[in-house]
Order: sequence, then structure tokens, then C-alpha cells
Amino acid sequence: MSEEKTLLAYRLITGPDDSSFCERISTALTEGYVLHGGPAVTFDGTNVICAQAIILPKAVATSDAAVSSAVDELDSNLVFDGDGIA
Repeated sequence: MSEEKTLLAYRLITGPDDSSFCERISTALTEGYVLHGGPAVTFDGTNVICAQAIILPKAVATSDAAVSSAVDELDSNLVFDGDGIA
């Protein structure tokens, strides 16, 4: 893998259900991606076409941490004065 290559947090790999598709998934797994859900398959009249979502766990963890921090900041600024509808 080239150092210049920027890895995306999420990818959807699609293609005919053949060894090339499996090689693309295998390469992504060696780059640190993990499978996200099961594969989807369809038939185009001639070939079985596959789709597999993959994610980078580190990117997802970073995103989750950013969301958590943002929620914590929102919560710290909230003041409930007791008025409102329960």
C-alpha cells in the first residue's frame, strides 16, 4: 500500500462474483478494513453481482469519539429549570 494513498473510512466494493472480487476484498482486509455487514448479491441476467461494505475500525472509532465529545459539550451547557411538559 502506498503511503500517498488515503484510505476512506467506508467503502462499498462491487463486482461480479469471481476470484477478482474476492481478491479485492482480501486486499482491503490486509489494508486494515473489516467487513461491515453481510454481502448483497443480485443477478443481472448473466452474472451474479456482489456488493460488500467495508470500514476502517480506527476511522469509525475516531468519528465516534468526536460525536461523543460534541454531545458532552451540548450536555454541559444544558440547564433545566423544571418548567416544561413531562
